[in-house]
Amino acid sequence: MGCISHLLFPGSNFYHGCFLLILSRQSLLLRRLSSAPQISRSLRESYRLLQLPDEGHSSPLQVKDAYLRLAKLYHPDSGAPTADAGLFAQVEEAYRAVLAHQSKIRQPDGGMEVEDEDPSRRVAPQHRHYLSYEGVGVGTPSQRERQYRQIRVDRASEQVLNYRQREHERAAAGEGALVERDMRQRSRKIKITQAVERLVEDMIQESMARGDFRNLSGAGKPLSKFEHNPYADPMTHNLNRILIDNGYQPPWVVTQRDIRESTAHIRRRLLEGRARLGDSMTPKEHNQWEQLCASVEEELVKLNKIVDNYNLIVPMLKMQMVHFSMSREIERAKNGASQHRLEQQRERERERERRKEEKKRANAVPRSKSTKQGLMSWMKNLLGSKN
Repeated sequence: MGCISHLLFPGSNFYHGCFLLILSRQSLLLRRLSSAPQISRSLRESYRLLQLPDEGHSSPLQVKDAYLRLAKLYHPDSGAPTADAGLFAQVEEAYRAVLAHQSKIRQPDGGMEVEDEDPSRRVAPQHRHYLSYEGVGVGTPSQRERQYRQIRVDRASEQVLNYRQREHERAAAGEGALVERDMRQRSRKIKITQAVERLVEDMIQESMARGDFRNLSGAGKPLSKFEHNPYADPMTHNLNRILIDNGYQPPWVVTQRDIRESTAHIRRRLLEGRARLGDSMTPKEHNQWEQLCASVEEELVKLNKIVDNYNLIVPMLKMQMVHFSMSREIERAKNGASQHRLEQQRERERERERRKEEKKRANAVPRSKSTKQGLMSWMKNLLGSKN
């Protein structure tokens, strides 16, 4: 006001008024600068963590890009070699502090930052800490969560595949010599097979050129491959014939064979064990029989599970099987024990007779030789006495 009054009155000094006006403007500028919000040390640290200038000139988009770039480096689920949960928590806290500071700077009343502000105000609620999803996905939080889960599943699958590939490469490197030897043997077999095929083809062509195949029965007539079932599909029949010729068997046929073999093995065990014990069993033999039955019962439980699987894959209903009963198998072994003993006794007698015959043959050969040698010596002695 003093400088303005000096300018208004003509008797005042003009230069003195200009000097006072400059001083008043400088004081106003200093007052405004002193009233501007000051950046605290923690906020400068937050800007430094996000690799942003601490003057507050960064836009929200730049702050977000810096946060996403650092999150991809330090997030524990990113799979990067620089992943660190502690650094990621610091980066997330710095990101929220910078956003809060920028929102205060852009307030219309130019609100000032308070140094002793409650730190809980700058921290988002606990359930909001886990809604960033590394900046992945669009839409509502639930949609972003589903998209983020799918990305994590794909990432985990890729890591598993990479791990398996590394393991296979390591195993292949360890077995390099064996693989190379197998490759050489396989290539040699292929060369031999091709040479044999070429030789056979050349022999067939030479036989055809000589006319060896002209007098075959049925020459010029169609093949009789489908006479057994003219309504069958030729392609299906050919495919089945190729599979059979190469030794292929359907799974239910293999399972049926396994069931037959297991059943025969169990029944043979029960029959032989019961035949060894006799009709009237002592307490010791009775204990042995119970132990045998317990072990066989465990095998029957496994066999019944195989029967259940077989019934699910067998193509025809009439070919399905029922479960094997332990009581029926025990009764079958008891009924056949006496017959089995008789057969074993006959077998032992036949074996004994066979050994006797072999012993007789072995003793008869030296005797015939000795009698022949004795006859020859007698003839020689007789001729010598006559001479």
